[in-house]
Amino acid sequence: MASSVCTLLILFCFGCLYILPFAEAANNVTYDSRSLIIDGERKLLILASIHYPRSVPAMWPGLVKTAKEGGVDVIETYVFWNGHEPSPGNYYFGGRYDLPKFVKIVQDAGMLLILRIGPFVAAEWNFGGIPVWLHYVPGTVFRTNNEPFKHYMQNFTTLIVENEYGYYEAAYGEGGKSYAQWAAKMALSQNTGVPWIMCQQWDAPEPVINTCNSFYCDDFKPSYPTMPKIWTENWPGWFKTFGGRDPHRPPEDVAYAVARFFQKGGSVHNYYMYHGGTNFGRTSGGPFITTSYDYDAPIDEYGLPRFPKWGHLKELHRAIKLCERALLNNKPTLVHLGSKQEADVYEDQSGTCAAFIANLDDKNEKTVQFRNVSYTLPAWSVSILPDCKNVVFNTAKVGSQTSTIKMVPELLQPSIVSPNKDLKALSWEIFVEKAGSWGEADFTINGFVDHINTTKDTTDYLWHTTSIFVDENEEFLKQGKKSTLLIESKGHALHAFVNGILQASASGNGTVSPFKFKGLVSLKAGKNDIAILSMTVGLQNAGSFYEWVGAGLTSVKLKGLKNGTMDLSNTKWTYKIGLEGEHLSLYDTYASKNVNWTRVSEPPKNQPLTWYKAVVDAPPGNEPVALDMVHMGKGLAWLNGEQIGRYWPRKAPRDKCVKTCDYRGKFNPDKCNTGCGKPSQRWYHVPRSWFKPSGNVLVMFEEKGGDPTQIRFSRRKLSTLWSCS
Repeated sequence: MASSVCTLLILFCFGCLYILPFAEAANNVTYDSRSLIIDGERKLLILASIHYPRSVPAMWPGLVKTAKEGGVDVIETYVFWNGHEPSPGNYYFGGRYDLPKFVKIVQDAGMLLILRIGPFVAAEWNFGGIPVWLHYVPGTVFRTNNEPFKHYMQNFTTLIVENEYGYYEAAYGEGGKSYAQWAAKMALSQNTGVPWIMCQQWDAPEPVINTCNSFYCDDFKPSYPTMPKIWTENWPGWFKTFGGRDPHRPPEDVAYAVARFFQKGGSVHNYYMYHGGTNFGRTSGGPFITTSYDYDAPIDEYGLPRFPKWGHLKELHRAIKLCERALLNNKPTLVHLGSKQEADVYEDQSGTCAAFIANLDDKNEKTVQFRNVSYTLPAWSVSILPDCKNVVFNTAKVGSQTSTIKMVPELLQPSIVSPNKDLKALSWEIFVEKAGSWGEADFTINGFVDHINTTKDTTDYLWHTTSIFVDENEEFLKQGKKSTLLIESKGHALHAFVNGILQASASGNGTVSPFKFKGLVSLKAGKNDIAILSMTVGLQNAGSFYEWVGAGLTSVKLKGLKNGTMDLSNTKWTYKIGLEGEHLSLYDTYASKNVNWTRVSEPPKNQPLTWYKAVVDAPPGNEPVALDMVHMGKGLAWLNGEQIGRYWPRKAPRDKCVKTCDYRGKFNPDKCNTGCGKPSQRWYHVPRSWFKPSGNVLVMFEEKGGDPTQIRFSRRKLSTLWSCS
């Protein structure tokens, strides 16, 4: 039975303490050149990536159910090392990281499960899933033949094999090659009795199966002819960055890529992602990856099926499964039907026959003759004939239902247990941070330090403060003019304050993290206090030697003074790690009760460095909920102590978007962008399970200023469905 096989291709079986009871049933998993073989039977498998920490336990049963209803056989997930081992030897398996619970839900649904431990996951996840503390273990270099790295890797996992290492192996030289071989041999030495795979690893040693990650994998061939053709990551959409456009991949093209893969001998296919979910808290990587990880996936960020994509792929899966016997037990015969038209026929002497007819022309519809019958194929499409006669599915003909999604706004309603329950208006409390170092300084040195090496990612924030003296006879003061501030930074963002007043904000972007800023600032005669709040927006998650990529200030200068440019880069700077509000745990429902918040009748607007707190009721209904932050600036948000994540309604460029997307032809992430001139992310998912009926504590830290009176909850409402033509 499928439900008895919980692990399949274990990338890999984290912690036998939790997974081993189910792994025993997976000992009957082998493979040949055509497919995986489970209990002696070849299997054609449709996989769906659903990352457990990118949703919440209350959502897991529904996500798994929707995937199964969509024709999925196997749930696939990474195991996120930095979520499970936040400090050396201290393990966590609660809340969103309750992996055993997730495994049990998949098992109870009668589905298979693939765990990908990595240990590196990339996945637009903070630091690629490897704990930040490991970078500071002396002598450690990630993902090469390095003893400290391999030691801690083995401490965390019982079984291990590398993920997507082929992209970067060459950069590590001989150390990279020997490390990849070591990881593979280590996995094989466990004698688990199940196959092992390495994604994008072209020199994986036999019998480790190398696999394909791409938008298209029909032309992929495994390294050895004895191995099946496996597609571990088909990207049905793409990720988004703060300040970036909104990428979409048409369902017709996703279906075309999948059909072509099976047409050309594939047998195991995975959607990365099938449900993208949410980068709660500070888990997003990049840097600059948005809190939303929707990915334009078949199941949206909130757990709702995305029509017509989900329905179109469901019909595709049904059609492919009708061909399973013919596909897995026969070799294909290629039939040329035109210059860009072809059929692959899988047939045996018993009469079993299945055919895939493809039109590779990305502009023109074509009519072809196949076995004396005419078939008309839209451009860039595949028709599936499970009996070699009748077309049951064409990838370009979307017959599924479609829908529209509305975000229905709801005013924040004061809770009946609010301190001012007699007031009808929402009661706010605030806590204002000081611009610059608060409390005792962490250290003072001449010059700048690397931001990440200083905070070790315990916070996004690092304060730099210094002071300068301006002569009253400066010409720019007499003329009532301003001085010019010049800042250079390795990334990711900053706010500059002079004498306690926010003067400038600047940042890099998802393409280039380093940035330069030039702007006017107001100075006064005498002493001027300069405070710069440097910020990270998620750590690097991929690339050769990515753990060494830094962030933070490298140069600060003032121009326009009578003595020329004043270079502050090597002057004395005082540093403070984090915010006072973080130190006081203002986001924690219970700890914040011991802090003297200031109650206000009307919350201040456009005020930087301000913590806001309100006690609210849950929105009505049972639809998924989001927090609408379009009128706020940039910061962090929590509900009842749970981390909603970073918010930043930064607007995308106004160009390079499309009104309609032409599915025909090769897809790339910039092909079908929308959202030009609009916030990259306006709404922030707040899981329903985090709400109580009343007495919900909503906390936000606003960095640069916004209008909290305009904050709304929004219910994500699925409209009436109708059939596509």
